[in-house]
Amino acid sequence: MCKTEYAVCGSPHLLEGSLSAFLPSLNLAPRLSIPSPWIRSYSFEGKEEWEVNPLYCNTVREIYPYSNSNRLLNIVDMAIFDFLTGNMDRHHYEMFTRFGDDGFLLHLDNARGFGRHSHDELSILAPLSQCCVIKRTTLLRLQLLAEPEYRLSDVMRESLLQDPLAPVLTEPHLLALDRRLQLVLHAVGKCIDTFGEATVVANDTARRAKVDT
Repeated sequence: MCKTEYAVCGSPHLLEGSLSAFLPSLNLAPRLSIPSPWIRSYSFEGKEEWEVNPLYCNTVREIYPYSNSNRLLNIVDMAIFDFLTGNMDRHHYEMFTRFGDDGFLLHLDNARGFGRHSHDELSILAPLSQCCVIKRTTLLRLQLLAEPEYRLSDVMRESLLQDPLAPVLTEPHLLALDRRLQLVLHAVGKCIDTFGEATVVANDTARRAKVDT
């Protein structure tokens, strides 16, 4: 398969591909497929509401389950992950049904991640920039990975060296992680400047400690 609209053609000996992990069958582990509130428009004929309405998150907050659970915070986590990897194709997410509304999101279908290392698609961060909320634990991890001694690219490079397919990611993709991480932190900083840290940063550490005990 080598079409001009797909970035899979070698030049001359490299070929882009994706790795797949298979989940248990739906009979063993039932799960729901849920459209993302920030689903992207896939045509030139119109735009989704979030693409034209900067206050779109106010509408999302009124819709169950985003109105009374940690689902919105999990959506923001997923958007940050997608932005770091450059994945613009998060039209759905899935959840195991047995954990109810507060279960974790399954980050399935990441095949469009790590496509263009030179382009940072800021629209992927719309859930963060429009809702201006983030988990404290997520923010602390991102801040740690921005420190020189724990730089995200270095952590990823070291981790991927253990993979049989090492190096997996090329150096430009690794460096793009550091650049995009700074953009995420900048977006959080703008939210804090506008609304204050107490409003933006959700203290999920207290909830986690209560669950652990």
